[in-house]
Amino acid sequence: MKLVLALSTLLAAGAVFLIGADAPGVTYVDKDKVAASLAKGGALVTQSDLTASGAHRNAAGQVEVHDKETDVLYVQDGEATFVTGGKMVGGKMSKPGQWLGTSIEGGESRHLSKGDVIVIPAGTPHWFKEVPKEISYFVVKVLK
Repeated sequence: MKLVLALSTLLAAGAVFLIGADAPGVTYVDKDKVAASLAKGGALVTQSDLTASGAHRNAAGQVEVHDKETDVLYVQDGEATFVTGGKMVGGKMSKPGQWLGTSIEGGESRHLSKGDVIVIPAGTPHWFKEVPKEISYFVVKVLK
């Protein structure tokens, strides 16, 4: 249920990101902050059960595994080769419940581009293996 809520929230980003202004518990993020977050990366919303951020990459990253976070990514612009699943190589705990590694053995490789959404369940290795030019995306982390 949390995943459905997060995905719905993320897809609304194309219009306003989060809608509402007066209702209790509603968070609004204006377009300037969203644009800045997509350009440089940065938090947009932090709550007890989820976080939402904009992210921008112009190079490959490290393999990540989050023990208690499901990631929902929505590609706003650009493209990348993204690998999920398989086995993390060289994994080390970076902080409690968070692992970073150097590569993935096995796994499924996908070409992500503008408009794509991918959901990575908690405990699943994932990796921006190749970023030919750049990629901007929203990520909602749904906490267990």
